Amino acid sequence: MRGFRSRVRLDDAIEILDSLSATLDSENVPLREAFGRALSSDLISTVDVPSFDRSAMDGYAVCAEETFGATASNRVDLVVVGQALPGSRWEGAIRRGEAVRIMTGAPIPDGADAVVVAEIAEETGGRVRIQDSVTPGRHIGRKGEDVREGDRVLAAGRILRPQDIAMIASIGLDHAEVIRRPRVEILATGDELLPIGSPPRPGSIWESNSVMLEMLAKRDGGEVSQSRILPDDADVLRDALSNSNADVILISGGSSVGTEDHAPQLVAELGELAVHGIAMRPASPTGFGTVGNRIVFLLPGNPVSCLCAYDLLAGRTIRRLGGRNSWLPYRRVTRTLGRKIVSEPGRVDYVRLKIEGDTAEPIASAGASILSTTTRADGFALVSADSEGHPVGSSIEVYLYDH
Repeated sequence: MRGFRSRVRLDDAIEILDSLSATLDSENVPLREAFGRALSSDLISTVDVPSFDRSAMDGYAVCAEETFGATASNRVDLVVVGQALPGSRWEGAIRRGEAVRIMTGAPIPDGADAVVVAEIAEETGGRVRIQDSVTPGRHIGRKGEDVREGDRVLAAGRILRPQDIAMIASIGLDHAEVIRRPRVEILATGDELLPIGSPPRPGSIWESNSVMLEMLAKRDGGEVSQSRILPDDADVLRDALSNSNADVILISGGSSVGTEDHAPQLVAELGELAVHGIAMRPASPTGFGTVGNRIVFLLPGNPVSCLCAYDLLAGRTIRRLGGRNSWLPYRRVTRTLGRKIVSEPGRVDYVRLKIEGDTAEPIASAGASILSTTTRADGFALVSADSEGHPVGSSIEVYLYDH
């Protein structure tokens, strides 16, 4: 066993990490599979939306000039010569003294330049009596008023929301060109680990990090291809690292410098161990490197450390690979500290906080193995490596776990 001779500053580790990753290639997927994916290039419309002038109301298509001067006591009578329905254009052209009954969304007939709403019109015996005037263009949705041919509908990098998917469908497309999802493999290591749901065993614990990591990876746009529990066996882990087809491998446990911590040595043996040991608390034994074209993360087995290391490093890479914003995907609020936070200069501290109204207080137990501190906490703060902490009454930025 040996300790860490030095630890890399978090900012420096992130700079090295970002140099190892770049946005993945794009792929063309059915529109219903594009939700939450990053658009790979600007989407330019090749059509007008709508592609025709259409009625915005139920009523009567008319030549607006014919209604001028109409009042409740001086109504204008027009002959109803037909009907226009959505998807069914009335063939013909309106002439003087005529109107066409029209429904919302139906194409405006030739010769008409306004729609009289049904509320100010009364139809009897094939004629409609109009009791108010309308101006040209009234209640008409113009061709291209939503999108014009040549418009940039959505910009590259956009994370597609439900309304974005609908917009793509509205210009006639059933596929979208998006960034490929990063393939993520999760390896939880430790002879003491039990699969969730299995009977208890003396000296063993139920393995929970892989479930957490899977949910986090999916949140960040990753596609988890495999999640396994492995024993503390160098040969087994070597085989897993050598034969993976993932873009990112997350190893939980075995990341430090103990006799059973095989992961760092194996990454160095099979590829390049870029960083091992980072100046942050918790999660200082975190490391990362590459094996072939795969980025491998060495995440501590303690669950809070694992969560911290994932969010600040591994999650950042998964988000970058998938074309997302790389920084933390949590909503941020500012609160006043009710108890001081003490930190040690030279390292970044990940501090769990409980919020009551406008006040935030650090959770009393800060142990890296106490997972319940993250369920009792409303969020966390990051104390910079240049700070000794924050006094009572100071403002602090909180990243909320509920995003």
